[in-house]
Amino acid sequence: MSDLEFGGMSIKEVEMDGKYKPPQPHWYELYAQPCVAELLGSALFIFIGCASVIENVDGTGRLQPALAHGLALGLIIAILGNISGGHFNPAVSLAAWLIGGLNIMLLIPYWISQLCGGLIGAGLAKVMTANDRYINATGAAFTSITDDGQIPSALVGEIVMTMFLVLAVCMGAINEKTSSPLAPFCIGFTVTADILAGGAISGACMNPARAFGPALVANYWDYHWVYWVGPMVASLLVGALIRLLIGDRKIRLLLK
Repeated sequence: MSDLEFGGMSIKEVEMDGKYKPPQPHWYELYAQPCVAELLGSALFIFIGCASVIENVDGTGRLQPALAHGLALGLIIAILGNISGGHFNPAVSLAAWLIGGLNIMLLIPYWISQLCGGLIGAGLAKVMTANDRYINATGAAFTSITDDGQIPSALVGEIVMTMFLVLAVCMGAINEKTSSPLAPFCIGFTVTADILAGGAISGACMNPARAFGPALVANYWDYHWVYWVGPMVASLLVGALIRLLIGDRKIRLLLK
């Protein structure tokens, strides 16, 4: 009986030679698609976040922005997470790379995509909202720090709150041993809790892209560095902590 032909070569020959390999994903799927997802997700998340701050109804305090940020992030991660990992935050991408959950080739493109997404989201929020509300809210830029004396508490707050968020991402979505299908909404709830707890201290940014977009659109840069240093330091700390907790095992690498 003749062997079954497969592309001009019998299956037996393919198996014996060991040369047949499954088709590899296209470069667009490997590198461009995740960056597009990060750009889109960051733009949507930061648009909702900025709009919730600008249009905050009197009397709701931090509740409206906290719920809007948390719910939006959870939903966007659930929708786009399987494409890019659902970072939408340079601090999260840094921690994911540190623990082995992100290809180094994607780190800088992710950061660029997230920052551009933040700029797009902040710009859309400015276009949509009334001008007087936009000015009163300083375009949803972070204005909680008004003097140098607030820097220590704000910086510590950003570090601790971002650690909580990044830890939720790394343990809930990246680490295979502790990952959960409810991770997107757990991450969203973490953002909500952080804003309710620390919104009055630092604004509870936890995301350099969320700080950068509104700051650029509104041209408000006072103490902007705090919202970069705090989250990035938190990522370094979480990267070291995760290594202590789980070592090199059970990490789900996005795009090997």
